Amino acid sequence: MQNEKEIAQQIEQSRVNSTKDGDLSDTSVPDSELEWTEAEEAEIRRKIDWHTVPLVTLLYMLCFLDRINIGNARIQGLVDDLDMKEGVRFNWALSIFYIVYLLVEVPSNIILKRVGPRYYLPFLVCGFGLVSLCTAFVVNFEGLMVVRVFLGIFEGGAFPGLAFFLSCFYKRNELLFRMGIYVSAASMAGAFGGLLAAGLAQIPQWGAGAAVIVRWRNIFFFEGLVTMIVGLVAPIWMPTTPNEARFLTERQRRIAAERLVREHKADPAKNVTWKDIRQAVFCIHNYTCALGFFFINITVQGLSVFMPTILKDLGWTDIQSQLYSVPPYVAACLVAIAIAYGSDKTHQRGIWLAGFSCIAAVGFAILRWVETPNIRYMALYFVTVGAFPGGPGFLSWAMNNSAGPSVRAVTAGYVVTLGTIGGIVATWTYIPADAPRYHTGHSINLGGQLAVVCLSIFGIFYCMYENKARAAGKRDHRLEGLTDEEMEQLGSKHPQYRYWT
Repeated sequence: MQNEKEIAQQIEQSRVNSTKDGDLSDTSVPDSELEWTEAEEAEIRRKIDWHTVPLVTLLYMLCFLDRINIGNARIQGLVDDLDMKEGVRFNWALSIFYIVYLLVEVPSNIILKRVGPRYYLPFLVCGFGLVSLCTAFVVNFEGLMVVRVFLGIFEGGAFPGLAFFLSCFYKRNELLFRMGIYVSAASMAGAFGGLLAAGLAQIPQWGAGAAVIVRWRNIFFFEGLVTMIVGLVAPIWMPTTPNEARFLTERQRRIAAERLVREHKADPAKNVTWKDIRQAVFCIHNYTCALGFFFINITVQGLSVFMPTILKDLGWTDIQSQLYSVPPYVAACLVAIAIAYGSDKTHQRGIWLAGFSCIAAVGFAILRWVETPNIRYMALYFVTVGAFPGGPGFLSWAMNNSAGPSVRAVTAGYVVTLGTIGGIVATWTYIPADAPRYHTGHSINLGGQLAVVCLSIFGIFYCMYENKARAAGKRDHRLEGLTDEEMEQLGSKHPQYRYWT
């Protein structure tokens, strides 16, 4: 009979072997001692990619589609049916959405951090899908204003919430490429929006009594219905956190969580505190990114709504304008993903933002001073290709340089909130009195893109200056008299932390 020592040795060997095979049900080994290979990490990253990126891209595409379909509906009879042809009522319907939108972004992300994304984000998706569907039954301007308010409430938390959700699964050098794919959904929504609007507007009149659905009403009804269906099934696929991802093994879950803790030196389960809010808000780099996002949003949000109108004023029919809006968005989508990939590989943000904003500025200069329709249409490619990658670029730059999940959650909401003010400005850049050349709108956007170039260059030099100062020991005084826990709470202010440029 085996003695107790031999039995203990066999049990221990069995535990070691099972650990090698990936069975880590015994969690007695501290995660600080957990080690893994690059191949293991790559496999985990691939699994996370397939279970997060396609889902958030689809959700944001539906979000953006339900936001901008009012632009497609405008040239399909909405302004005539709701008595909005005269004055700036249409611009007010756009503005009220962004005013409400920016008020809910930061509070929504704080709620998201507390309750988790699995049900909260799909709830927001179902909400704005329902609002879009209900817009099909609006009969006057006042009703349109009401539904736009509710649309802002639900959509306000979606963009920063989905961005923060992604940041909870990826390291800094992995984030922008995924963010680029995710935010490229805005370009995809613009492309699909034109195609869908052209098709849905052709559906014959249906419905009954006072609820007749025809032309622009079909756009809102069917796009909202699809959004609700996707939102209802999203929780089945959506993970909560890396250490709770059901598609990973126990060992993979621990690695997925630990690799982020080691990079950010923070507890991902920590709730948002007032200190986290102050650290995110009173940060020069976040201000730089937020202002950049503000100017980018003037262009992105403005074109997303007004492009069909701009194209129609070039002399094309309603359907032609819807269809001609598709190619510039497709080009923007492909370029945005390529820029995100290159930016992640080079660990650079600002230089890409500055370079492509120059292209957008050239596009707006052509739109402002050239009158030939075909050349002006070409300029729209310059604008979409140059400006649309800026949103994910500035947002990921800010989140990359914010240490700790709680600070990143506030940063995501805060940067997008200030950026959303650009959406409000965008609703007034193209007004009926300025048609058909829209000199004022193109001039505002030209100035905005030049401002983006300046902010990007400033951001690069600020991050380089801070990194150089920290390397020279000029920020070491921040550690004096602090405990280890207090040092970890310094986040991006820690002397050993380095900014991405």
